This record gives sequence, C-alpha cells and structure tokens, in this order.
Amino acid sequence: MKASCDQLAARILDGAKAQGCKIAAAESLTGGLLADAFVRIPGASDVFLGSAVTYDINAKASVLGVDADLLSREGAVHPEVARQMALCTSRLYRQKQYGDKVLGLSTTGVAGPGPDGDKPAGLVYVGISVPANNNADTRRTVAAKLRLFGSREEVRGLTVLNVLQLVTQLTMLTEE
Repeated sequence: MKASCDQLAARILDGAKAQGCKIAAAESLTGGLLADAFVRIPGASDVFLGSAVTYDINAKASVLGVDADLLSREGAVHPEVARQMALCTSRLYRQKQYGDKVLGLSTTGVAGPGPDGDKPAGLVYVGISVPANNNADTRRTVAAKLRLFGSREEVRGLTVLNVLQLVTQLTMLTEE
C-alpha cells in the first residue's frame, strides 16, 4: 500500500506543481498520515503547504471553522463535516501569492477497533475542495463515503490511499 501511495502522491505533486496549485489537508482519523504521504516525496515542499490535525471535535470548529452547530448535531463523522473541513482547509492555507489555487483535502471517520456510538468502525468520509475549471471565483467541494475493513492502522492507511485515488479521479493533476 505504501508504494501505491508514494506513486500517487508523487504524480499529484508533479501535476499540482505544473498547474501552479498547492495542497493542504485537515486530518482527523488519519492524524498526519495524509501529510506524511506527501512529505515522503522529495520536492513536496514546492506544493504541499501543511496539514491541520484536528482530532478533537471542538478543534474542527475553532481551528478550521467547521460549523459548530453541525458538529453538535451530527458529530464529526458526517459527509458535510468532511466537505466543510476540505473547504475550510483550502481557505486556512490560502496565501495572497497562491490565490485560490489551494486544494483542500480532509479525512474524518471511525478507525476502530470498535464503533463510535452508532457509527461503525471503518466508516470514513473524505473531502476534496478544488478550484472549479481553474476559476478562482468558484470551487468544487465534495465528500465521499468509504466503508473500510481491517485493523485500526489498516483503516487509516486505506483512507490515505482512497484520498489520493479520489484526488486523481476528481482533478486533472495527474493527467499526462
């Protein structure tokens, strides 16, 4: 799995650099693994801006700006939370010199080993926020539901792999 992640991350970084894009992440259940997938690749600092590990539900609101009422009502494991995490991350890492060309990525879910209330282990939501059609005024922000199986570490690793795969499907960063 690590080799697949490395290949995908390298292709995403190369594509983002070629298009003048940057990448930032907000991580909950992956706790920095998504950032690691990028920073393992030499030259990642040309594109990857950072990752906010907001494991605590309140940190998602106070650090990222996710709607506190949504978090209170639905909890952290919800598609709209993943979507807002990705969008808020693209804004959090936005710098004047980058404009709105920051891709925001997010992960939230239940790694296990057991359920979290009524949410089963392996239920994961990931979010991606990208500029729509290279238009700085509009963004495309989506969330995807994953049902993953395995140990806690396997769920976390598979989440990273799925985020990288989703980025390649939803963007043209890796097209040659």
